Amino acid sequence: MDNRTFRDAMGKFATGITIVSTEVAGEMKGMTVNAFMSVSLEPHLIAVSIDEKASLYDVLQENDTFGVSVLAEEQKEVSMVFAKQIAKEKPLPITTLKDVPVVDGALVTLACKVVEKVKAGDHVILIGEVEDLVQRDGDPVLYYGGSYREIKAT
Repeated sequence: MDNRTFRDAMGKFATGITIVSTEVAGEMKGMTVNAFMSVSLEPHLIAVSIDEKASLYDVLQENDTFGVSVLAEEQKEVSMVFAKQIAKEKPLPITTLKDVPVVDGALVTLACKVVEKVKAGDHVILIGEVEDLVQRDGDPVLYYGGSYREIKAT
């Protein structure tokens, strides 16, 4: 199969949208990531998959902490800025959690410590131990079939 067929098939899996972030020289750097999952309850582990062509790939290989922000439906434009789909027109809603930059107002923000890096094809899977989190109620923004979608909580 070719890459387009594989990518289209993987697009049939609806995912939430996250921003993975870290600090570089006192400034937040982040990217939109939909390859995110919970791994373990004991200890509290999550995983994110980062393409080796991503702008943050090298930085995330070296930093030992990172943040994950699970975006709310009203934060679709934040995702698009970090995905470089649109230009930043106003300051992004950034805050910190345990000294790790995260997106303010996200449904969930996580401060993570890298505990393992697994090379997987043209990606690295970062496994992070969640050191702190903040959550709020709201509806998520989703990604399905190459488009942003919304779902309403019942």
